[in-house]
Amino acid sequence: MKITDLLKKESIELNAAPAGKSEALKLAVSLMEKSGNIKDRESYEKQVFAREEEGTTGIGEGIAIPHGKCDAVTAPGLSAMVIPNGVDFDSLDGEPVNLLFLIAAPNTKDNVHLDVLSRLSVLLMDEKFSDNLKQAKTAEEFLEIIDNVEAKRIEEEAEKEAQSKADSAAADTENTAASAEGGAAPVCRILAVTACPTGIAHTYMAAESLEKAAKAKNCFVKVETRGSAGAKNVVTAKEIAEADCIIVAADTKVPMDRFAGKKVIVCQVSDGIGKADKLVERAINGDAPIYKAGQAAASEGAASGDKGGIGHQIYMHLMNGVSHMLPFVVGGGILIAIAFLLDSIGVDMASLSAAERENFGTITPAAAVFKNIGGVAFGFMLPILAGYIAMSIADRPGLAVGFIGGAIAANGKSGFLGALAAGFIAGYLVLLLKKLFEKLPKAIEKLSPVLLFPFFGILFMGLIMTFLVEPPIGALNTALNAALEGMGSTSKLVLGALLAGMMAIDMGGPFNKAAYVFGTASIIEGNYAVMAAVMIGGMVPPCAIALATLLFKNKFTKQERESGPTNFIMGLAFITEGAIPFAASDPLRVIPSCIIGSAVAGALSMAFGCTLMAPHGGIFVFPVVEHALMYLVALVVGTAVSALLLGLLKKKVA
Repeated sequence: MKITDLLKKESIELNAAPAGKSEALKLAVSLMEKSGNIKDRESYEKQVFAREEEGTTGIGEGIAIPHGKCDAVTAPGLSAMVIPNGVDFDSLDGEPVNLLFLIAAPNTKDNVHLDVLSRLSVLLMDEKFSDNLKQAKTAEEFLEIIDNVEAKRIEEEAEKEAQSKADSAAADTENTAASAEGGAAPVCRILAVTACPTGIAHTYMAAESLEKAAKAKNCFVKVETRGSAGAKNVVTAKEIAEADCIIVAADTKVPMDRFAGKKVIVCQVSDGIGKADKLVERAINGDAPIYKAGQAAASEGAASGDKGGIGHQIYMHLMNGVSHMLPFVVGGGILIAIAFLLDSIGVDMASLSAAERENFGTITPAAAVFKNIGGVAFGFMLPILAGYIAMSIADRPGLAVGFIGGAIAANGKSGFLGALAAGFIAGYLVLLLKKLFEKLPKAIEKLSPVLLFPFFGILFMGLIMTFLVEPPIGALNTALNAALEGMGSTSKLVLGALLAGMMAIDMGGPFNKAAYVFGTASIIEGNYAVMAAVMIGGMVPPCAIALATLLFKNKFTKQERESGPTNFIMGLAFITEGAIPFAASDPLRVIPSCIIGSAVAGALSMAFGCTLMAPHGGIFVFPVVEHALMYLVALVVGTAVSALLLGLLKKKVA
């Protein structure tokens, strides 16, 4: 099967002009629909967008290869777009995408098409080939360019396979490139493993990059690819024993214990594509730790190893807990807010007794139902937070232990802070138990997951929480809540401005997440004004950028002006990340402008006494915001301030 067997003329667009990434993906799906290879457009489109959320398919050099594999695909297929003016695609190198191939893969055991798709991925790494495709005048010419280059590639693959078999049969295998240059011994013997979540494109592109980089340095290299079709070119025990270094470029779990005792570099699959030269250089220099059996799987190491060490690992564990907790906070918060809204409409506040006001939200029957359901959801928040932090650290055995710790915090006085502590304590407690139980006889060790971890883990967790965590953290939590409730008007304005400004510093990064976590923690403790300031701070940057692109057209490029208005939607939906491409292109002017506008909006939200019980939703939860009209005023003022600053600070574009 060839690439052109999967790509039809009607599925090629040579002059596309999407306004943004989402529109580009939808247009590519429309082209795929014309090929007749998908029976349910909506399901396939959801799969494509879901894959994109796992990580960008913009591989750099102006190329993107989005893909989706699901039951909605009846036959493997491709669609292709040339985008002359480019479109921002969050690519690995930050460059706009000019050439896009969309892949449709059926959810079947027959994966013959994956070899074709991997061949396409590798071909696109040839700059000359990509440039020729971008300059094609007709769909027929586009297909002819692919046909000619692919025929040559198939021939090279056959020769490479034959040479590989010959080398394997040799007593002392040498690198093919070295043999061609006169038989020089390889500088270094490198093995590599590449894998990505879907195993369609990035897996094979990383393999190709590593092979080229090793060849350029006169190194022997063999790459095991773990794609959708399964593991191919699997490295043998003999090859592992003889290897000087092993590179694992993976975003999914890879069997690692076989590499125990060898020098191993673990990184993301994107590094295998974009940083292959540096990885090979590290392998040659022996710049890699010795891998020990039982260490974290490759995907976990990739997530932490090259991105901040212990600090980044803690951040990732925390975010795992927060992300699992959020549905309970969002759903429960909105339901409770609706209960208060129903009571405020259905009863006369002035006629209520003191006891009735304490039960506000449960006075009318309808409100009582909403409050009860929302309260149950709220009750799960802290156990879920602690449980999934622990699970991120110690895998499944940590879940129950963390859950119990979070429940003790929820029923005690330590609250959110106690649940955070419980999650990390539970995770590392289970890791300690794992090491201790390794020394037990194998017959007993097998009982660890179902008996030993739950019993000893929950017992020790309960004792630690009751006697070590609850007393000090409970006192601290009580003091913090009292301080928040007792804040004067000036202090509240400062707090609102600080938290809202933090939301705009890195727009989804650590500062943003720190402010957001503080907001959700405040909801749990009943301080709803804090969350209102946090959310409005995250809404301002994209809204301000959208407004500025309309008011100050000479300060933005044509592409920015076209994509700018979509930020209104993202901002109103509380998706701060829509502002990132603009901030990345001009950080010294865009980021300060957004911070100031967000801070103004957060301060005004506090000044107006706005409160919010739901930690997400943007404009869609405005009906349950207390003083919703003034909250909207705060958003408009903050947006206007940032937009005007952008107009003043940004330079005119040619």
